[in-house]
Amino acid sequence: MILIMLAVLGAAMGSFAGATAWRLKKGRDFVTDRSECESCHHKLNALDLFPVFSWLALRGRCRYCRKPIGISLLATELVMAVIFALSYVYWPFPLSNFFEVSQFILWLTVCSGMAILFLYDLKWYLLPDKVVFPLIGVSLVYFALLSIGNDWSLERAIAEGLLCLLPVTGLYGFLYYISKGKWVGFGDVKLGIVMGLVLGWQGALVAVLVANFVGVVFVAPLLFARKKKRQSVVPFGPFLIMGFLVAGLFSQELITGYITLLLT
Repeated sequence: MILIMLAVLGAAMGSFAGATAWRLKKGRDFVTDRSECESCHHKLNALDLFPVFSWLALRGRCRYCRKPIGISLLATELVMAVIFALSYVYWPFPLSNFFEVSQFILWLTVCSGMAILFLYDLKWYLLPDKVVFPLIGVSLVYFALLSIGNDWSLERAIAEGLLCLLPVTGLYGFLYYISKGKWVGFGDVKLGIVMGLVLGWQGALVAVLVANFVGVVFVAPLLFARKKKRQSVVPFGPFLIMGFLVAGLFSQELITGYITLLLT
């Protein structure tokens, strides 16, 4: 029952992420504005907004103008449903007290924000501050709960926080500085704050490695096929977000597996 509820909630947040990314791009209020068809701009009613089921019932077309809605909306809803369910199944910490349950809820909140950033950066090559800054705030709360739950001293919490920023923010900040913004965008640097505070330094390091591996796997065939040039702009935010999700749920297993491989 919990998995079903989380999957439904995840699909709803996927729908919200798609709508929010579009509204941000159009300069619309993503809190009060009603959803509408991108083609005919007809306001959508409740029957049009059921995650997954509405898309399937309408066969991927607008109820009013019959133009294609696009499969990306369905894919986002399905992926978010899977992420929310897997987060519960593979959550690396017990959910036995207030701090641990609160961290899990904040994790799901961060995942929802990451979905908005993923879609926006993938389409428009930008990580908007209107999403990144609130996520930094949520990640600070997450880190504070982690510090209190582990009974860290203030000095240790500050040291751990600074250490958490090195793998992503430190690395990409350095690359941004020496390349004057040509190699990476400053949005990736700010995104690294969220990743570090939520994942810890070890998880953030795993996320960077996963992101670069996925990036190479994705970009290399495009270079060989000459669909991309070395000078082509490739949004790296989606790769970092994929690394964030993998590290958030499986970093300990990946680290343990890597150490075991080295020792055998």
